[in-house]
Amino acid sequence: MRFSLIARLRASTNRFQVVTNRFQDYRTPSSFGPAMIALPIPLIVSLIALYLLLREASGGAKPSFYWALLASCALQGLLISLVHHYEVAGLQRFLPITASAIPPIAWIAFQTSLFRPLHLRQYGLHSLVPAFAAFCGAYAPAVLDPIISCIFLIYGAAILTVLMGRAGDLPLARLASGRVPVRVWQALALALVASAISDILIAVAMANGRDGLRDLIVSWFSSLSLLAIAVLSLTGHEMAVDEVDPVGDPRAPEKNESEAEDKALMARLDRILDEDQLYLDADLTLTRLARRLGVPLKQLSAAINRQSGDNVSRYVNAYRIRHACALLAQGRSVTETIFDSGFNTKSNFNREFRRITGMAPSAWQDQRKEKTAIA
Repeated sequence: MRFSLIARLRASTNRFQVVTNRFQDYRTPSSFGPAMIALPIPLIVSLIALYLLLREASGGAKPSFYWALLASCALQGLLISLVHHYEVAGLQRFLPITASAIPPIAWIAFQTSLFRPLHLRQYGLHSLVPAFAAFCGAYAPAVLDPIISCIFLIYGAAILTVLMGRAGDLPLARLASGRVPVRVWQALALALVASAISDILIAVAMANGRDGLRDLIVSWFSSLSLLAIAVLSLTGHEMAVDEVDPVGDPRAPEKNESEAEDKALMARLDRILDEDQLYLDADLTLTRLARRLGVPLKQLSAAINRQSGDNVSRYVNAYRIRHACALLAQGRSVTETIFDSGFNTKSNFNREFRRITGMAPSAWQDQRKEKTAIA
């Protein structure tokens, strides 16, 4: 009986030692006390993405594909940690499937935030991408890694191509944001491309017998790409608003309007902007303007471009800056003026103010005070 008890205790001790050794590699010495457990970089990325998701949910924001993008980044970081750092080999077969889901989710978030509302029928085909990855993993594992890299490259290149030449006329983006949405999504697309490059580097390293580099590339290169996707997608969400179906098809061929029709449309636009002060709405979008005027998005955008030489965002922001100048001349502070003029960030306000007036808001206000004192 005694020997049986001792044997069971030894067996329990051995099992505990196995588990302890699994975490031993992630212990780091501390000059202030005993060694502490250090988390793998992919797991840290996963926790950050999860935090951003919970912050969005607790902040009262409406569910969107941004949530799905954050959740997919959190899941991928967790799986990478479990497979490559904690040696949970049983999860290895799920990694390519979850990875292949990130680019389609990013694409749908991109489209539904800037161009058109979510329609499941329209975007349903993208769900076939992870299904195809699962099929390759089961029946053609040798080609799975190149396929995953191609998926990231294709979606990243697609986003960059759509944004090419865009000057701010994005139907569902806030006009006050200017070119910021374009730059944010360009950066996110580059993060997708960077993730594909990391997969290529891993394949090259393993082909040359440098298996030790795999974990290093996964820990740093892939994790930083995931983190960039998560953070940038959250930034993009703050610049987009929910809309119902836009008036007309934003992709429809542009109708050749006469100059008289353009001028008539611009007169109507100026009237509703002046009388209703729509420019003071920080959530104003091209879609909402087109709906108020009852014209297609393309027609309104083209008329503004032909008549003023500006895009819709700059044209409306000019109204906002004129209103801001009036407030600053009355002695209002710059901080109050920002939000009372239809802007929602200081950086966008300062950029547009300097573009139109040639100086910073505080400098303009000081100059105005000097002229008033002299007069």
